[in-house]
Amino acid sequence: MNIYVGNLSNQATEDDLRQAFEGFGQVESVNIIKDKYSGESRGFGFVEMPSKTEGQKAIEEMNGKDLMGRAVNVNEARPKTNRRDSRGFGRGGFGGGRGGGRGGSRCCRGGSSRGGGGRRY
Repeated sequence: MNIYVGNLSNQATEDDLRQAFEGFGQVESVNIIKDKYSGESRGFGFVEMPSKTEGQKAIEEMNGKDLMGRAVNVNEARPKTNRRDSRGFGRGGFGGGRGGGRGGSRCCRGGSSRGGGGRRY
């Protein structure tokens, strides 16, 4: 069972998280999510427990409990989804394939300072 643990202290380590959850059963893996640029904790992580019953017990007991000065949010992790598709912004993101945000493309300048309407070719 994959368990989400939120509101973690920046000082919390994977060993701290492992020790907190080992009281409820075997812990297969622990992963605290870190910022890819600074390397600092993003304040949440995941604990993998092989037994669903032990995982449920850990969720019930740990949710709202103090861990290193913070009341942690603990629940069953949802399956990872492709965030881009789930928000409805398929190809092109916000720009919609029109050359981006402000200014438009070079061939279409004139009229408005924002891209989009009033194109001249």
